[in-house]
Amino acid sequence: MPEIFDQQYIGGSWRRASGTQLIDVEDPNTGLVSAQILPGTEEDVGLALGAAQNALASWSATSVSDKCAILNRLKDQLTNRQESLADAIAAEVGTPLKISRIVQVDSPIRNIGNFVKLAEGFPWQSRTGPSVIVREPFGVVACITPWNFPLHQIILKVVPALLAGNTVVLKPSELTPRTTRLICDAINDAGFPSGVVNVVNGLGAVVGAALARADGVDMVSFTGSTEAGRAVSCLAASTIKKVTLELGGKSPSLVLPGADLTVAVKGTLASCFLNNGQTCSALTRLIVHSRDVSAVEALVKQELAKFSVGSSLVEGHRIGPLISGKQRDRVQELAEKGVAEGATLIASGQDVPPAGFFVSPKVFLTDQHNYLAKEEVFGPVLCVIPYDEIDDGIRIANATVYGLAAAVWGDPDLALDAAKKIRAGQVDINGARFNPVAPFGGFKQSGVGREAGHVGLDEFLEYKSIQMNEG
Repeated sequence: MPEIFDQQYIGGSWRRASGTQLIDVEDPNTGLVSAQILPGTEEDVGLALGAAQNALASWSATSVSDKCAILNRLKDQLTNRQESLADAIAAEVGTPLKISRIVQVDSPIRNIGNFVKLAEGFPWQSRTGPSVIVREPFGVVACITPWNFPLHQIILKVVPALLAGNTVVLKPSELTPRTTRLICDAINDAGFPSGVVNVVNGLGAVVGAALARADGVDMVSFTGSTEAGRAVSCLAASTIKKVTLELGGKSPSLVLPGADLTVAVKGTLASCFLNNGQTCSALTRLIVHSRDVSAVEALVKQELAKFSVGSSLVEGHRIGPLISGKQRDRVQELAEKGVAEGATLIASGQDVPPAGFFVSPKVFLTDQHNYLAKEEVFGPVLCVIPYDEIDDGIRIANATVYGLAAAVWGDPDLALDAAKKIRAGQVDINGARFNPVAPFGGFKQSGVGREAGHVGLDEFLEYKSIQMNEG
């Protein structure tokens, strides 16, 4: 029998959701219904907002040291649940176990420590001439998070929002109820005062929309598709509240002439296929000099054979299933549309299991105008796009409505010059590691605002200037 999740975490306690119809949640490895949730409604949103508003005055007045102490307790509680969280995310999202442990769980837990350390030395008040500049919380923050990195995205929003003195209503994805329950248990056991953190699970069109337009919400932090982000912005505009958006991407991996092709291909494939391609910042366009295309094709075929496909719950697999049958069908349809527009299949990965929502990884040779080279696929699909001159390669890299991430491979000085010309919020040179305390976010239709580090904390603060009469 499917496990039923019918509780919402509001005001420091569990209460039954006010929805009336259960929603099925499918197991991506089998395609079978593994859980059902009773969704929240606008009634639950209203209760959560009331609890958050009641807790705001006390929490915003809590000292930074006391806030940090509670956040450290949350870190400890999540650490105690580390294996359970990794198993839950592997089962619900389809992330292979090794990646689930390292990327989905360990990294965000450590990031709590990064935020706490930052808060302890943060300039909450400063002086500019006769003015005292004070940083204050917005009030009640609605955090709307996606299914692909459920813990990671919650940490990037909820933790800095709380450290800034805001109270929070979190709307997580309805597709990851087991993960959400584990996170709520950790929040509860960390000892937050009642109403400081509230969680309403349900559909985005109901719960997310209610939060975005609510008078009682002072700021919305959203991560999801560009289409959904556009809807959230429109709803939030009615009350002129602050909105930060982390949205889609079609990130380029630009290989300069003379670059180490083996390193560039390996790095690009690893990024493109991370989390089964379900990553907004994935490098999905490998832009290579025309004279290197044949060599790149050979390397792609060689490297793709190393990506084993299978159950996310079995150790050793590098690619698991996609989150749902709907997502699997969408990826396959986009690939077919790309072929119809002239894309050539360079290489395809291993055969997939007969059950579940698996897609064999694929690499296509396309031009920059092909549908596959423009649309965010959100699956294990890579496009190889040739260019003739470096300026042409940079132009192709920028020829998208997105601007979330990018990579450049080659001579460090030339790569740095190219990186500065690429319109993206994050650019990695020669496989540089992700920096969890550097600001993360996008240009153009990839979003508004930044997450992580000093800037990520600052996003949750209002600035007040107090002019002092010194005469």
